[in-house]
Amino acid sequence: MEQLYRRKIKSDQVITGELAKQLSALSFEIGRQIGILVGRDGTIYSVLIGNEREILIPDLTNLQFGKKGLRGVRLIHTHLKNEPLSEDDLTDLALLRLDIMAAVGVLPSGNPDRVYLAHLCPANPQGKVFEILPPVSIQQMNFPLAGFLASLEAELESGQKSHQVANGQEKAILISASLKSHIAQEESVDELAELARAARIFPIDRLIQRPKALHPKYLLGEGKLKEVIMKALQKQADLLVFDQNLTPLQVKAIGEVTEMKVLDRTQLILDIFAQRAVTREAKVQVELAQLRYRFPRLAERSTALSRLTGGIGGRGPGETRLEVDRRRARDRIARLERELESLAASRARRRIRRVEQRIPIISIVGYTNAGKSTLLNSLTESDVKTENLLFATLDTSTRRLRFPREREVIITDTVGFIQALPPDLLGAFRSTLDELKDAHLLIHLVDISSPHYQHKIETVESILTDLELSAIPRLLVFNKIDRIHADMVRAICKRYNAIAISSLQRETLNPLLFEIESQLWKESVSLQSR
Repeated sequence: MEQLYRRKIKSDQVITGELAKQLSALSFEIGRQIGILVGRDGTIYSVLIGNEREILIPDLTNLQFGKKGLRGVRLIHTHLKNEPLSEDDLTDLALLRLDIMAAVGVLPSGNPDRVYLAHLCPANPQGKVFEILPPVSIQQMNFPLAGFLASLEAELESGQKSHQVANGQEKAILISASLKSHIAQEESVDELAELARAARIFPIDRLIQRPKALHPKYLLGEGKLKEVIMKALQKQADLLVFDQNLTPLQVKAIGEVTEMKVLDRTQLILDIFAQRAVTREAKVQVELAQLRYRFPRLAERSTALSRLTGGIGGRGPGETRLEVDRRRARDRIARLERELESLAASRARRRIRRVEQRIPIISIVGYTNAGKSTLLNSLTESDVKTENLLFATLDTSTRRLRFPREREVIITDTVGFIQALPPDLLGAFRSTLDELKDAHLLIHLVDISSPHYQHKIETVESILTDLELSAIPRLLVFNKIDRIHADMVRAICKRYNAIAISSLQRETLNPLLFEIESQLWKESVSLQSR
C-alpha cells in the first residue's frame, strides 16, 4: 500500500496501465475494493480500503482545490466483478463534486479489464447531473484529462453565471418535508418564496416531500436529501431554506452532509425583521427574539467552542468557551429585556395620554402584505413607507383621522401576522401588540386577491384570540378589489358580511368611513363606558 502513496500520475492521464495492474492485483489478493483519491497534479492523497461491494469515502471538506463546480480530486477504485459504476458511485460523484469517478474492472485472473468513467454535467435542459462514458479497456485508455476538466469547469462556470441574479442575491432551494397534505405544503412553500424574496433571496427551485414519517436527523428522507444536493450542485444554489423549523441537531447534520448554509422558516423571518427594523424599539425586539432563538442552539456549534479558557489567570477547571458564550447571551438578553421594559413604559405613558384624551382608537390588523400601511396612508394622507413585500412594516405608525362634526379618531398600523409566527418573535413584539387592547375598533384587512385568503383570515383570527383581543369589535375589510372581478368581490363580501375597498383608490373608501363612524358613534354606546 505504501508504494501507492509514492506514485504520481501525469496530469493529463486518468490512470496508467501500470497503476491499474497494481490496484487490481492488490484488490484481488485481499478480496476488497481499493480506491485512491488523486489530485489535479497527479498526487495520490489517500488510499481507501472497502469491502467486496463498496468503498467508504472519508470527509473531503479540506480538499477544495478546484473551482466552485468541482472539488479538484478524482476517485479511482476497483470493482471485483468487473461491473459498471453503481448507483452509489454516481451519487458520490455528485455529492462530493469529484472531477472524475473511475472504476477499474478486475478479471478472475486478478488483471485489470475495462475502465468505467463518469463525470458531472453542466446545467442542461434534460436535467442530467452526470454523464456515464462508454467503458474502454485499460490498453485503449486515452482520455485527455487536463483539457477536459478545463472545458468542463468553464461550462460549469458559464452555467453558474446564467443563474446569477441582480444585487448579489443568494440563490436558494426551498424545501418542505411535512405530514400535511400536498396542497397545504404548496400553499406554505408559496409563502416561503415570498418570505425569501423579502429577505433578498432568490428561489431557484423547490422540493416538497410528504413522507410516512419525518426523518429525525435530516427531516427529509436520505434519498430526497441526496436529490436536493444534486439540484443544488447543478443549479449553483447558495443555501437551503426549509419551510419547517429545524432542531439544532438537524441544522448541524444537514449542513455537514450538504456543505451548504441551512435556514429554517423562523431564521428566515427573523432575518427579515432584522433587515427591516428601523426604530430603537423594533431593533431591541428583533435582537431579543434572535438571541432567544439562538440560545438553545449554542451547544450545537463547533466543538472548538467547548475548549477551556486558559492561560495566566485562568488556572483550575476554568470556564468552557460554551459556558462563556451562554453567559454572555444571558447577560445580553437580560439587558435587552430591561431596555424593552423601559421602552414599553414610555409607550404605555403615551397610550394613557391617548386614552385620557377620550379619542376613539382604531387599529388596522391583518396578514402581512395585506395593504395596512397603504390604507393608513390613504385614510390620513400620510406617507408611511409601503412596499409589496412581506413584513415591509415593523414599527407601529399612529395618525389622526378627522370625521365631519368635529369628530376624530386615532388610527394605528401594526406589524403583520403570518402563519407559524415564531413564538420568540411574538413574545418580543408583545409590548407593541398590547396597544391593540386599547382599540375601540379593529379593522381586519384581508387581501382578497390572494388565493389563500380564507386561510389567512383564520390565521389572523387565531392570533387575535391568542392575544386575548376577541372581545374588541372589528370590521372585516377586503382590500385590493381592483385585482379581481367585481362579481367575485360582491359574492365574497356577501358571504363574509364584509366591506370591499382598494387602498389605492380613495373613492372606494367611503363605505368603510361610513361604517367606522357608525360603529364608533352609536347613540347606545358611550366611549366613556370603556
